[in-house]
Amino acid sequence: MVQNRNTSIEERHTEKRSDSSMVASTFIKYAAYIIIFFGFLYFLVRYVFPMLS
Repeated sequence: MVQNRNTSIEERHTEKRSDSSMVASTFIKYAAYIIIFFGFLYFLVRYVFPMLS
């Protein structure tokens, strides 16, 4: 038995927004992570590793 159903389909249109302030803040955040990481590596190589040998 085939049953006909009345269904309404809702269409959604999404726009991909490129907010320049959001992009800039994300870039600054990851740049800070990279600087901190390399600073930590520099500290290890310069001060900690010479003490071990």
